[in-house]
Amino acid sequence: MEIKVIFATARCAAVEICDGSIYESDTEKEIYVNGTFYEKTRKVIVSIYGLKPDREYEVAVKAEGGEETVKVRTPGEFVTLNVREFGAKGDGIQDDTPFIQAAILSCPKDSRVLVPEGTYRVTSLFLKSDIRLELAEGAVLSADTDRSRFPILKGLVESYDEKEEYNLGTWEGNPLDCYSSIITGIHVENVEIYGLGVIDGNAGDDNWWRDPKVKRGAFRPRMIFLNHCKNVTVQGIQVQNSPSWNVHPYFSTGLRFIDMSVLNPKDSPNTDGMDPESCRDVEIAGVYFSVGDDCIAVKSGKIYMGSRYRTPSENILIRQCCMRDGHGSITVGSEMAGGVRNLTVKDCMFFHTDRGLRIKTRRGRGKDGVIDNIRFDHIRMDHVMTPFVINSFYYCDPDGHSDYVASKEALPVDDGTPWIRTLEFSDIRANNCHVAAAYLYGLPERKIEQVEMKHIRVNYAEDAKAGEPAMLDGIEPVSRMGIFAGNIGTLILEDVEIQGQKGKKIITEHIEHLVER
Repeated sequence: MEIKVIFATARCAAVEICDGSIYESDTEKEIYVNGTFYEKTRKVIVSIYGLKPDREYEVAVKAEGGEETVKVRTPGEFVTLNVREFGAKGDGIQDDTPFIQAAILSCPKDSRVLVPEGTYRVTSLFLKSDIRLELAEGAVLSADTDRSRFPILKGLVESYDEKEEYNLGTWEGNPLDCYSSIITGIHVENVEIYGLGVIDGNAGDDNWWRDPKVKRGAFRPRMIFLNHCKNVTVQGIQVQNSPSWNVHPYFSTGLRFIDMSVLNPKDSPNTDGMDPESCRDVEIAGVYFSVGDDCIAVKSGKIYMGSRYRTPSENILIRQCCMRDGHGSITVGSEMAGGVRNLTVKDCMFFHTDRGLRIKTRRGRGKDGVIDNIRFDHIRMDHVMTPFVINSFYYCDPDGHSDYVASKEALPVDDGTPWIRTLEFSDIRANNCHVAAAYLYGLPERKIEQVEMKHIRVNYAEDAKAGEPAMLDGIEPVSRMGIFAGNIGTLILEDVEIQGQKGKKIITEHIEHLVER
């Protein structure tokens, strides 16, 4: 067992208990701070609150067979601004937006805005650089659902000389007007949002989720929207009942999301947990997801944003997370016209999601839509319908059912042709699957370059259900299929075991090199 400090601010810290467990261990461990008992936990990534600025602490973790300690040094803090002293009541009745916003705008560098216990009715709060925002235990930012009270972020604002543009709003990969989010950061940096508090979007079928695809004034807000931000950490808080995507980092760099909970009902529409879009250097660690759509979806825009800005999502690390009840545990696309590269997912648990890894692309996403160096390692799944899905014929958008998108014949490679390059899966156990172990279908004119699967174990549920790839024309339902692999340059299988499949372990279509070890 080894203890690591992975985050520290003036009032809290997060440590990682490295004992080989994924997300949580089988046995409880005791946490002590400066010799005083703090809590019992099974979690691998643990947050510690109630610390003081500019002090050193010793954190001890006691478990069967031993004890390990680590030193934590908190940074300094200049002042704390309590939102109650600015006029916020936290009674769930008064609109506390202007009072909390005043505290944020008044906060000097290296200082804290404190939201103490209470229910604070708000619309949108806008961040500024160089602040720390703490949502204390028992604090709830409870969002209004009257869309007329939310600012609108314009999709594109033309520059004075008509040569450039300013992009504020976005919706599903296009620069479109959207309502500002509950927490909105635009061109801010060096921000920490942390605590035991809750951000509640209060979305439901009678407000934001009614006719969810219809634009009324603007498109639906997120819970946290970070547009062109740098060095932002979100730690500890719980976000729930989002109008649409929960956390949406957008053209941002240097982001960390640690020990959070992201919760939405299973049937809530388009409530992705976290969608990094055209972002670089992102870490998602120790986060629990239970949502109505994809738990994490990595994106880089549709064709306009992808071709104009050519900004991929890259250098993304997802680890020690738990995904439950979403459509996909980890999804790439379908809005990926700027490309996705260097994505690593390791030490994660997937439960009751429709798919484990899901890659969605299609003709028309563009030549910059390159997906490369995607790695999954040390993953455990249970009741995931299909652990691995690659769909290169994803029929979204108005032309989705056209021959250009749907044809399984090789078409000429053009400026709209995306490319999936290298993917590697290793040390993965998937129990109680249903439809297929893997369904991998590339484009015939630009095959998936290489898929490598090592040390994979898959078995099927006793009542395994039949199904078919979602958003893919012309495919018959299947049940207990092993691996379907179509249009792949090189497929490497090493120590792959599939128990209970119907028919062959692997069904191939236009594979140039199949290597089984």
